[in-house]
Amino acid sequence: MSDDLRLFAPSESAEFGRAVASALGTELDAHYEKTFTDGEHEMRSEVNVRGRDVFVIQSLYAEPNLSVNDKLCRLLFFLGSLRDAAAERVTAVVPFLCYQRKDRKSKPRGSVTTRYLGSLFNSIGVDRVLAMDVHNLAVFQNSFHTVAEHLEARPLFVQEIAQKIENEDVVVVSPDEGGVKRASKFAGGLGAMLGREVPTAFVEKMRIEKAEEVTGGRLVGPVNGRVAVIVDDLISTAGTLSQAAAACVDGGARTVVAAATHGLFSGEAPERLAAAPLDSLYVTNTVAPFRLKGTAAAKKLTICDAAPRFADAVRAIHTEASVSALNEVKK
Repeated sequence: MSDDLRLFAPSESAEFGRAVASALGTELDAHYEKTFTDGEHEMRSEVNVRGRDVFVIQSLYAEPNLSVNDKLCRLLFFLGSLRDAAAERVTAVVPFLCYQRKDRKSKPRGSVTTRYLGSLFNSIGVDRVLAMDVHNLAVFQNSFHTVAEHLEARPLFVQEIAQKIENEDVVVVSPDEGGVKRASKFAGGLGAMLGREVPTAFVEKMRIEKAEEVTGGRLVGPVNGRVAVIVDDLISTAGTLSQAAAACVDGGARTVVAAATHGLFSGEAPERLAAAPLDSLYVTNTVAPFRLKGTAAAKKLTICDAAPRFADAVRAIHTEASVSALNEVKK
């Protein structure tokens, strides 16, 4: 990469950051960070960033000893310090974007946290935010008044899964009505890879507002006798995915696999995934799957490395090339 690019990652994102740097043929730049006894912290670059194109990698999910808010605050303050140090351009590389599911008012006087998050990045002086498979792309693009770059994991999953089902009848399943467009794009990419048309299906969901629960519903689409590939953007407690997998089996699916970009695996997810009729589960490393470590569900898990895709996106941004072009599935 050119000498005017600077690449950083806070210590909690250093492993993923080093993988991105390696794919770029470079190393992370040095920075200083310290947490004080009262919980406050400081971060600053230890290299000159004046006039440079600066990227900071930080995935915003909770983990032991660091909350989502801890990571967000550390990222924002570091980005601000780079702007104050006269960086030419500052890009926040956020593999997993926090607060993205609260994208509209669901109740009177409710918050729209995604919009507030966009305002925070804008106020700190960030030029771009790069994220992978956000929950609602339109909301992301409209809430972040900086340039909002979007990267998809779909090409990763399509290439991985196509190798396993090359001679199988397959259907791509959305676990709810809201993900039908995502399933359609996935089916298009998978069909292009397999050289044949791939149909889609979806599971109707019923939401019980007072109980704040979601129950599975009717499966719509040609599933019987096929390999069902359930696709989603993220897995939290795995309730939706487990219900979708059960609906596919009830509908006559021969095998059920799932692909979701972000594996949070919170709450009862380990137990639900272990019990679900899933043959295999594909996720990326935008979120470390530490909650599945040592569980029966971990045996179903395949991690697809997203770091090279982020490296390609960083390279595209730095050279003023298209990030969206990276989302095309290539044979």
